[in-house]
Amino acid sequence: MSIHALFLNCSLKKSSEGQSNTEALMNEVSSRLEQHDVTTESIRVADYNVAYGIVDDAGEGDEWPQIIEKLKAADIVVIGTPLWIGEKSSIATKVMERLYGSNGMTNEKGQPFFYNKVGGVVVTGNEDGAKHAIASVVFGLSHIGFTMPPETATYWLGEAGPGPSFIEAEGHKHEFTMTQVKKMVHHLLYFAKLHQQNEIPVLEED
Repeated sequence: MSIHALFLNCSLKKSSEGQSNTEALMNEVSSRLEQHDVTTESIRVADYNVAYGIVDDAGEGDEWPQIIEKLKAADIVVIGTPLWIGEKSSIATKVMERLYGSNGMTNEKGQPFFYNKVGGVVVTGNEDGAKHAIASVVFGLSHIGFTMPPETATYWLGEAGPGPSFIEAEGHKHEFTMTQVKKMVHHLLYFAKLHQQNEIPVLEED
């Protein structure tokens, strides 16, 4: 069976503004998945008109339903976010809210359609807060039905205060960050294959 991975880049920059640092680290993950014959797609959420609200469809002009269709086709979903003031980006927060609002949508078994999908997190920034942001996203994804394997997150932080970000600082050479990338890919792939062979059974009523 083929495996498809979707990367949701929650950078505040639109694609027209050039590559983001978060995208650069996400690409390290996606390129390694592709080496294992995983098809990947990356979208910059800032390129879409995603409305606010805890709903799956906010009505006219809301482009979140387009992202939902991509989520439905994915076996692996990775949320990427920069850090601002020690927190995940406002776009990442909005994505988590919209995911929560889409939890009522179900698969053919009546389960939330996030079941049997594996989640991961990528964070970049020039300040502390990476583990806090990861914890927030990991819990949010797990709460709505994603499987969150061990060590499916990686992050890179520059020195405190202003300074070079991931791309300029050549973060792809950072030993800890890249070791976590390798572990992340290994576990994402293993659990995606596991779910394809063994889907979560429907909870039977007492």
